[in-house]
Amino acid sequence: MNSFWDGKRYHSLNYFLRNKFGEKVFKISLDGGFSCPNRDGKISSGGCLFCSERGSGDYAGNRELSITKQFNDIKEMMAQKWKNGKYIAYFQAYTNTYAPVQELRRKYDEALKQEGVVAIAIATRPDCLDNDVLDLLEEINNKVYLWIELGLQTCNDKTAKIINRGYELQVFENAMKKLKERNIDVVVHDILGLPGETKEDMLKTIDYISHSGAKGIKLHLLHLMKYTPMVKLYETGKLGFLSQEDYIELIIKGITLLPKDMVVHRLTGDAPRSLLIGPMWSLKKWEVLNSIDKALEENELWQGKNYREI
Repeated sequence: MNSFWDGKRYHSLNYFLRNKFGEKVFKISLDGGFSCPNRDGKISSGGCLFCSERGSGDYAGNRELSITKQFNDIKEMMAQKWKNGKYIAYFQAYTNTYAPVQELRRKYDEALKQEGVVAIAIATRPDCLDNDVLDLLEEINNKVYLWIELGLQTCNDKTAKIINRGYELQVFENAMKKLKERNIDVVVHDILGLPGETKEDMLKTIDYISHSGAKGIKLHLLHLMKYTPMVKLYETGKLGFLSQEDYIELIIKGITLLPKDMVVHRLTGDAPRSLLIGPMWSLKKWEVLNSIDKALEENELWQGKNYREI
């Protein structure tokens, strides 16, 4: 086990950050008050079918407060558990490059000025990266560590239409090319358990991401939450839930498809208990993560084992 990543059989975000910064680094999730073109009518008014009312920022700060106030409130709360460390300002909710570049600059700068911030992470859509935004991101990237998170969710355009993602795969590939040209690291989101997808479809997306040029991956279980458009699919029998066993099997197979230098930012997600319709087993996050570790060891699997250069 010593030949892996501090005892883990995958290249975890914690391992990456400790090696990069030499100490514990925490993400502080912020809500910049932005909207999304898939919600405000520019593309659609429905949004992605799985997306919560808070734009997948259910654990981010309160958008009614300033960036500084959000940051300090969350930092103070985290300090009760962890006394020391540095911080990543994480713009999580909605689409965080979807605003005039002057507004983006102001909010990013405010976050970067907070004491202890060593990096910034910005979640957005690949169709919201105009050249003036890319110029700003490149400028920031030359000063401080930055990564951009893109919500791909699936490489299957048919599934993308079902979930109302609002863009085709080519748009993602164009965005990846532009970000790579500017040496900006990208983390790609992938959701397992989307309606109509087989296990083969899900593993195909993981393999696709592994060859996309991304530096990191976030693997999520599909959570069905109250008040999301996806509830209708569930109620009409067009959506079922993965079992815990099936999810763990997919994750351990998926991990083997990733290159060893790709950072695994997440292996399962969180959903507020009060909003979650299912699968309810996902609330036992640490049990799931421990089961993944155990399954990797028992099956003699590790990140990169089945990765193939193209």
